[in-house]
Parts: sequence; C-alpha cells; structure tokens
Amino acid sequence: MAVKRIKEGIYWVGAIDWDRVLFDELVTLPEGTSYNAYLVLGNKKTALIDTVEPYKKEELFKNLEELEVEKIDYIISNHAEQDHSGAIPYVLERFPEAKVITNKKCKEMLIDLLELPEDKIEVIEEGQELSLGNKTLKFFMAPWVHWPETMFTWLKEDRILFTCDFLGSHIATSELFDTTDENRAKVYLETKRYYAEIMMPFRNFIKKHLNLIDALKPEIIAPSHGVVIKDVEFITGAYKRWVSDQVKPMVIIPFVSMHESTRHMVDFLTSELAKEEIIVRPYNLIKADIGNVAMDLVDAAAVVIASPTVLAGAHPSVISFAYLMNGLRPKTKFISVIGSYGWNGKVMVNHIQNTLKNVKAQWLEPLLVKGLPKKEDYRKLKAFAKELSAKVKEASIST
Repeated sequence: MAVKRIKEGIYWVGAIDWDRVLFDELVTLPEGTSYNAYLVLGNKKTALIDTVEPYKKEELFKNLEELEVEKIDYIISNHAEQDHSGAIPYVLERFPEAKVITNKKCKEMLIDLLELPEDKIEVIEEGQELSLGNKTLKFFMAPWVHWPETMFTWLKEDRILFTCDFLGSHIATSELFDTTDENRAKVYLETKRYYAEIMMPFRNFIKKHLNLIDALKPEIIAPSHGVVIKDVEFITGAYKRWVSDQVKPMVIIPFVSMHESTRHMVDFLTSELAKEEIIVRPYNLIKADIGNVAMDLVDAAAVVIASPTVLAGAHPSVISFAYLMNGLRPKTKFISVIGSYGWNGKVMVNHIQNTLKNVKAQWLEPLLVKGLPKKEDYRKLKAFAKELSAKVKEASIST
C-alpha cells in the first residue's frame, strides 16, 4: 500500500497483510491484518514509530522511498513483539545513524529477540520527552497491554497517541481512518475480537491506561494494527464497557458431542434458556471460530461447558477451550458442566474444573447423565435452566 497522510508531517508507512489468516499460530484473522508504522517529520529530526513484520520490510522501505526519506534519527519501539520490532535490524542497516528509543525492559527484550547492538539503543523513562524540532514526543509506560514492556508515544503538538497493540484491530483495509459508514461496524467487531483474544486477561491494567487516555484527550489514536482512530470516544467507550464488571444476560454453551447424548442435552438446555428470555449461544467446539466464542466471553454472565467423558477425562477439544478460557480470565459470574458418561463422569468434571482455576466464578452443581438423557434428566435440565436464568438475570441487573 502507498503512503497515507495522517496530518502535516505525519504519515502511515506500514504494510497490509491481506492474506494472513492466523496470528501466533492461534488467533484467526477473518479480515487479515496490518502492521502500522508511522513516520513523524520534525523540522530538525525524523522519527519512525514502530516497524513491520520482517517479511514485510520491503513494503516499509518502498513507503519511505516514496517520501524520499534520506535520514531517520530515531526508531521508536513501543513494543518488542516481532510484528512491530522485527524489521528494526533492517532499518538500522538502511539508516545506520538511527538510534532505537525505548524503555529499559523493552531494550532487554529487543536484545534477546533481535540481537540488537546495545549501543544502538537509548533508554527513556516515564514522562520523558524527545524533541524533533517543531514536534515533541512524550513517552508513557503501559505495561501489560499485552506484554510487560509496552509503552505509548504521545505526539504533543498534534495530539496523536501511538498505542501499539492497545485499541488496535486485525483488519486489512485500504482505508486509513475509522470514519466511513462502511467500515465503522467492521472496526467495532474486529476491535472487540482483538480485545477478547489478546487484551481480556489484562482488563484491570487496561482501566489505568484508559484513565491516561481520558486525561490526554487525544484527537487521534494510532494503533499498530487496523485503522487509525478518529472517533476516540467510541472505541474507548467500548473498552470501558468490556473491562467493567458488567455482564449481559447471556449464557454460552461450548460443547463437543461424540454420539449425540451430550448434543441432546445442549439442544434442550438452549431451548429452555431461550424460553426464559436469556441470550444463549451454543458453540460446537469442533467447528466454531474460537474468536467468536472469545467475543461472547467478554459479555457472558455464565458459561456451561458440555462434554462427553473420554479416556478418563473431558474431550480434548473441551480441555483446549477450558485452557484458553483460563488464560483469558473473563468476568463470567457462573460456570457449570453438563455431559454424558459411560461409567465415570466425575473425572470429566474434575478435569475441567482443574483447568479453570484462574476463572473467579461461582461453580454451579454439574449435571451428568449416563448414556442418553432420560425423562428424569430432562426434568433436571429444565430446573437447572430456571435456576441459571434467575442467577444470570440478577447478576446482569446488579452489575
């Protein structure tokens, strides 16, 4: 993609990855992604804020050539992860006079990950400023969004906050900003997906960083993935809802069924919860996009995990989901387990519970059936649906 102008002397010079479908061999990318690098031209010095994936370096260099950049004084590294830092060694080869500007922890990580020469890195502290002449960069530490070394770069005169991964979204698009009707809904959806899959474990840290943004009152937020954000309050407002303790009257049911017994239970519970006017989302974990499940975890008041018993435990796909949920640590208020077994169902429940130790939710009594559910089992499922619905409605109102 060609260079894009944000403001006078400030340009997007990154790369679009239209075809990427998986990130970190884990996160699905239905809309592709971008690696946003930004060039800030002061009247005395020039700064490049973040870089791109190493295999996209030629796109970065092509954009710099389009702007006829002959010298880069500073490479600002807001985050050491290689999709943003990976091209730094190549930029230093092209512009050997440049200094890498970052914080102490990020410096250590850049040396470990990229083998950067220590003498090429200049460490800055919280609140320190760097003059480019008529433009001034100020740095704020922002740990755990989503690595411990992350920082923000604030362009004072133009009121632009460069937030690296924070408030970003995985979107490949030719549009620079979030301002068109066509991309607004997509930006919201993919920003929520990004939060759900990457940022949700750090929601208590995020609250502090949102307070900083409120204090700075930026006109523009320029993240390292997705579009540049002009409607700042729209995105920060969404984040404030997501990181709050507020939940929706929603139950999600991630499940696997081998021989239909568990599936019968899921279908019946889904129907009974819907009768109680609860939002209910069953997800077949063999087929579901885990990103969609994660997005519902942002809001769901309850999660009911449904599994058959396999080899003295839960189905492997169920445990994979439970492992992910344990890492994401959603604000879910209630968890339970339903499922079918042949001779010992307790081992399956224990397997799931032991995998979910980080999730601070109330465990409700599991409901297990031997083989196919019988009339008495359906009666118990009906009672469980009523009990769960009442708890979910109360939790949603009280928060």
